[in-house]
Amino acid sequence: QVQLVESGGGLVQPGGSLRLSCAASGSIFSIYAMGWYRQAPGKQRELVAGFISGGSTYYADSVKGRFTISRDSKNTVYLQMNSLKPEDTAVYYCHTELRTRSSASRADYWGQGTQVTVSS
Repeated sequence: QVQLVESGGGLVQPGGSLRLSCAASGSIFSIYAMGWYRQAPGKQRELVAGFISGGSTYYADSVKGRFTISRDSKNTVYLQMNSLKPEDTAVYYCHTELRTRSSASRADYWGQGTQVTVSS
């Protein structure tokens, strides 16, 4: 079984910063991708930033230059969000594509979501 535990959301004023973290735990054999999606009310879930196999990173155009994704050696990823705007308000979900030790195939896992609200 795999768990993704997120933390770090909250309320911040425009121009402020927040740092999200997501820790993956369980019987993990290999992680192929890990990152953050977000979903605002009435909108589709979108990929914000992520790592893919080989170490490449992806950023949505709307967050380039403001958000930075990083990771440590213990299956934890972080999303540093600077210069936050009201349009960044959404529920942020951690996602990973990985293979467990008991499976020969990859699977997707999601965190429970953390609310980020940017408002004055």
